[in-house]
Amino acid sequence: MELLRFATAGSVDDGKSTLIGRLLFDSKAIFEDQLEAVEQASLRRGEATNLALLVDGLRAEREQGITIDVAYRYFASPARSFVIADTPGHVQYTRNMVTGASTADVALILIDARNGIVEQSRRHAFLASLLRVPHLVVCVNKMDLVGYDQDVFDAIVAEFRAFAMRLEITDLSFVPVSALVGDNVVHRSASMPWYEGSSLLHHLETVHIASDRNLIDVRFPVQYVIRPRDDSVHDYRGYAGQMAGGVLKPGDEVVVLPSGWPSTVAAIETYDGPVAEAFAPMSVTVRLADDVDVSRGDLICRRHNQPHVGQDVEAMVCWMAEGSLRAGARYAIHHTTRAARAVVKDLAYRLDVNTLHRDESASDLGLNEIGRISLRTTAPLFYDEYRRNRATGSFILIDEATHATVAAGMMLDPSHGG
Repeated sequence: MELLRFATAGSVDDGKSTLIGRLLFDSKAIFEDQLEAVEQASLRRGEATNLALLVDGLRAEREQGITIDVAYRYFASPARSFVIADTPGHVQYTRNMVTGASTADVALILIDARNGIVEQSRRHAFLASLLRVPHLVVCVNKMDLVGYDQDVFDAIVAEFRAFAMRLEITDLSFVPVSALVGDNVVHRSASMPWYEGSSLLHHLETVHIASDRNLIDVRFPVQYVIRPRDDSVHDYRGYAGQMAGGVLKPGDEVVVLPSGWPSTVAAIETYDGPVAEAFAPMSVTVRLADDVDVSRGDLICRRHNQPHVGQDVEAMVCWMAEGSLRAGARYAIHHTTRAARAVVKDLAYRLDVNTLHRDESASDLGLNEIGRISLRTTAPLFYDEYRRNRATGSFILIDEATHATVAAGMMLDPSHGG
């Protein structure tokens, strides 16, 4: 069954957790004991059954009534299986939203019909665009509180479309919903006969995601070298990892980076046995026809379709630490299965997420801020522009003293920037 990952985003109290709770409840994706626990927790708080509690699992989240950490939930319909990342709405948790949306196929942005588009709506739309989330769905929530007024919905749609024209969004949809009541979440609403589109769940079940992945550029970062200790297979050598792009088949001519040694794919294997081809995001073991020196962090690709190779990287980063990012700072960098050290050579500008203005006089990046930087790494990286391949175009920076992840980065094309 095809898997779809989607992340929710929006301002505080727009109803993200309630929407997910309604999706789980109406699609019969929760157990009776889970529902009983939510009903008892709601009763103790003196309120009606609060479906948001299905998602807000941390005690602090329940007490404050807000989402703090990224909450992942899993459910399936007859058409698809889903992984949901419920991300926080508070501006101080922007880094959590970036984490949740970085692997999403679809971003759901909730807008309170009473308040319309607010700063966080624009911030999250920009972040979804920056993270190259292929599909964006704007859910205008709490339509029941505005009398299911079509004019309210149409005005929000027009304003959001005008803002989205400044972003790189390839697929944009709008759904009027009431998460509390269940209008247009799993089932079509009788209260909004003017809306001719599908329900949210139907849209998630039918949105086409197969062509979102890069099936052109073969990229196979080696994660582990398999050498069985059984004497009967002493000559076996396989390279395990996850396909990051393209389609690989036995007989294909490939090259191993950084050595540049050519070879041919002898076989592709999975836990269930050999396969005729591998494509993203399959996890496989690749065997080569030649005895080539390959180790963790190396990359297998086609001879005439290779990624950028270099130690100087231009990137957009979202800063996730309490301290500031400044030129000259040194960090560990993790990119695909490769690790190295890096120094920040330059901060080109800080980006205002709300106005999209570039502040080229900025000297640092603070918590949750986004900017363009130049990095110099101690070892060459094999990468593609992020907009071409999210897997080989992304990286994280780590503070070597605390081992904390301090930044998430998106690589730019070194030939002309981004």
